[in-house]
Amino acid sequence: MESGEKMKISVAIIAYNEEHNIERALRSVAWADEIVVVDSQSTDRTVEICRRYTDNVVVHPWQGHIPQKNFALAQATNEWVLSIDADEEVSPELANSIKTILAQGPEFDGYAVKRKVFYLGKWVKHSGWYPDYRIRLVKKENACWGGESVHDVLEVNGSTTKIRDGDLFHYTYRDLSDHISKINSYTTIMAKNKFEACKRACWCDVVFRPILSFFKKYIFQLGFLDGFHGLIICVLASYYVFLKYLKLWELQRTK
Repeated sequence: MESGEKMKISVAIIAYNEEHNIERALRSVAWADEIVVVDSQSTDRTVEICRRYTDNVVVHPWQGHIPQKNFALAQATNEWVLSIDADEEVSPELANSIKTILAQGPEFDGYAVKRKVFYLGKWVKHSGWYPDYRIRLVKKENACWGGESVHDVLEVNGSTTKIRDGDLFHYTYRDLSDHISKINSYTTIMAKNKFEACKRACWCDVVFRPILSFFKKYIFQLGFLDGFHGLIICVLASYYVFLKYLKLWELQRTK
């Protein structure tokens, strides 16, 4: 990059029926040079809302979390890409941090940002939910999405660091029903992933792993400091682990 030249950035977002979230996400990245939205054939007003903010709206059949995010990453035309979800929002402080990095010339190939969750009307500051560093700003040629479905990660072939100033706000669940519904959906996927990886569950996993999960989040990750919200989060995290191993046990018996 020549001295004084502005380094351009693309923002990549995947979406499906996100009319209640997507505009907040798009407004928060309106400063970017390019916004790319890959929509998985939404049946609500998601595409209509997106086209108010960008012409780069691609309707692409759902391929799974990782392939869909890699497809979105590939659509970006700039060297640097910020990947966010439709239910996330870039805070003004984080936007300024990113602009400063790009203006000065990035020294790393990837940057992790802090996610801060808004849950049941409150910002969560502990319970293993904050600071939840995730790599989201990357040099496109050195990055791709990997991990496993649902718990996907942006992997970087190169050096990485953390952005300390500013948060990526995450509006993760609309209400308790939505939270419990997603637990049911995600644990089904995770149990299948484990089964296909030849992992198995016994009664010890079903009984003791949820208990350990609760104490880890509530005591060691200071969930009790989040008050009643922290108790809810830690109990449901324990329930998540319980369902995941119970469904894995069920798969063993049926398959």
